[in-house]
Amino acid sequence: MAKRYPEYKQLSLPEVDQEVLGWWEAEDAFSRSITAREGSPSFTFYEGPPSANGKPGIHHAIARTIKDLFCRYKTLKGYQVKRKGGWDTHGLPVELQVEKRLGITKEDIGTKISVKEYNAACRHDVLMYKDLWDDLTRKLGYWVDLDHPYITFENNYIESVWHLLKRLWDKDLLYKGFTIQPYSPAAGTGLSSHELNQPGTYRDIKDTSITAQFKLQGSKDEYFLAWTTTPWTLPSNTALAVGAHITYVKVRTFNPYTYLPVTVILAKDLMGKYFSEKAAGIALSDYQPGDKLIPYEVIAELKGSDLVGLRYEQLMPYVQPEGDAFRVVPGDFVSTEDGTGIVHIAPTFGADDFNVARIHNIPPLLVTDADGNAGPLVDRQGRFVAEVSDYAGRYVKDYGQVEERPVDVDIAIKLKEENKAFRVEKYEHSYPHCWRTDRPVLYYPLDSWFIRTTAVKDKLIAKNQEINWKPASTG
Repeated sequence: MAKRYPEYKQLSLPEVDQEVLGWWEAEDAFSRSITAREGSPSFTFYEGPPSANGKPGIHHAIARTIKDLFCRYKTLKGYQVKRKGGWDTHGLPVELQVEKRLGITKEDIGTKISVKEYNAACRHDVLMYKDLWDDLTRKLGYWVDLDHPYITFENNYIESVWHLLKRLWDKDLLYKGFTIQPYSPAAGTGLSSHELNQPGTYRDIKDTSITAQFKLQGSKDEYFLAWTTTPWTLPSNTALAVGAHITYVKVRTFNPYTYLPVTVILAKDLMGKYFSEKAAGIALSDYQPGDKLIPYEVIAELKGSDLVGLRYEQLMPYVQPEGDAFRVVPGDFVSTEDGTGIVHIAPTFGADDFNVARIHNIPPLLVTDADGNAGPLVDRQGRFVAEVSDYAGRYVKDYGQVEERPVDVDIAIKLKEENKAFRVEKYEHSYPHCWRTDRPVLYYPLDSWFIRTTAVKDKLIAKNQEINWKPASTG
């Protein structure tokens, strides 16, 4: 016969809940669980701090339950477990929240609102829901010291961070580097990989794509074809990348916009995207300007390795490089999945571009500001600099500006007129957007401080082996 457990019909869990919480408070149970173990081995717990400018959710309750289990277990095992709470008062999210509430932008600070008033508003909003968090903490039965929390905007916390940075500096583990990072001009900050991978960050958009003609140096009418969905990066081009083992062809044909005769170079496997089979039997001599079917003829076949080292003319000569630019280089990332099998390289606006340029000593295109600092042809607000005279001050992406047409379209029109565009069309693709502002992200050159983890890699791995990861795959 199955065992039966007694049934408590009058048991009220909410009443028991309040009774236990009341008893804990009356007996000061949390504090006594620490003082009663004075002199015992310590187990120190600092809570990964939540942000009190947002309301707590069910995920916070779950996470805190798990944290509490570990601390209570260690207490039962005889450890003195000091549990310190904290508040993450990180800057940018609350700044954007305050600016939205006050109806201002960063440019209004110091004019419409003083720095002191702005800081006070941020300090208020960043702890807006602290009372709600404290109440939930109590009701959860989550034991943590919230009477003496660490708060990331307080000077004693900031000083401790500077102290740690100084120790890293003394050990030669801190250095300044220059990398291409996801950057939000609308928010004025770089984005982490975590931020860039949040749900909804990547959105399907339609952009103007250009298959540009890069003229082979010393030739009459021979061009490399390179496709891009970011025409605004073309003024910053300093190299072309090919796949060393990809088969390329030289095709004699006509430019569809200027009707001029051209010889173009592209991957053999991608010919079908640019040339119609219906035009295969038409003689070049029969072509009339404006014909819908443009004849073509393959006149040579060669490997990408045969193209490496060839030089071409600068596509949009607004700024001159300091170094050996406008060369064809090999790139492992080049494929024949789309485009032309030739990749346009702008070292200041792409991780692959930056890396391949560094390997082959391809210089970026940079300009110097009034303070003597070198920067790319697009400023941190997402606008072309003055040196790009035809488009100076214009935004390269949609950041809420009002204009007749996007700058990408105007670049396409210019290249068409100059016999430098082989195809212009709309292209739908997935593009990252800033989760804070809903505006497009740029891959932008930023100088940042980095910790030289490679110098202590072996020690990190050794210490990692001492951790009992559950499940083991997480470590």
